[in-house]
Amino acid sequence: MALDRWDEWLPVLRSLEEECAATAPLAPPLAWEPGRVRYHALLSRAPSFRDFYAFEEHVRTARAHRGLEMVPEWYAIPAFYFSNPAVFCGPGARVPSPPGCQALDYELEIGAIVGRGGRDLAADAAEAHIAGYCILNDWSARDLQRQEMRIGLGPAKGKDFATGLGPWLVTADEFADRRSGNGYDLRMLARRNGKLLSSGNWKEIHWSFGQMLAHAARGVALHPGDVIGSGTVGSGCILELTPEAAGGWLQPGDRVEMEIEGLGVLRQEVAAPTDTEED
Repeated sequence: MALDRWDEWLPVLRSLEEECAATAPLAPPLAWEPGRVRYHALLSRAPSFRDFYAFEEHVRTARAHRGLEMVPEWYAIPAFYFSNPAVFCGPGARVPSPPGCQALDYELEIGAIVGRGGRDLAADAAEAHIAGYCILNDWSARDLQRQEMRIGLGPAKGKDFATGLGPWLVTADEFADRRSGNGYDLRMLARRNGKLLSSGNWKEIHWSFGQMLAHAARGVALHPGDVIGSGTVGSGCILELTPEAAGGWLQPGDRVEMEIEGLGVLRQEVAAPTDTEED
């Protein structure tokens, strides 16, 4: 895997990109046109997957729906949970609700994939360990999640079944001029069956990816291929919007389309439980 030797492979990939661009008018092509190939998830399995909780608007609104105020601890550390590193699915995937779920939701997030391992990283240097960024859809079974988190642990089965990842891995230099605050001035959108439901911006993030990686690497090594999720952008899920405002929870046949400026569009579909597809 190129991520295992990212510092060596990145110059090779850049050279290939330049060669493809230079020979595009010629035949045979060095690369296929996007419409002629089917894309899989960027990773089929990661060494680990940590999903953070870094957008204040999402946290504040979701807690308010439960009658809760913000807690000071959220501002003290960038909190995360471990999710399943073996259920990533890519563009065009059909994602079924997990058994027993009646409240399926999407979550519009940014994903970062580690390209250079490290331990006890400094926040101002940690972003250099990221190979690139992508769109991440943290599919969520809200009813299962509520049940298990009442016990005081989780989320677990509420997040255990699928995570959308893709369509591209984009290096940070591609949008370096859009840096703003702890993120980038890049618009984030989510649509359901073509209808816009969620609209936010990466620049609204409270915790930077450098801060998130530094926290994740405290006393433990990060490895190439580890996935770091940002958590949901403000307005980026049905839970936050409320099912009444969003037209209900997701149903079989619904098409979920996520777009982040500079990172592309990730399109996936809710499947019936028997209509699954290996990705």
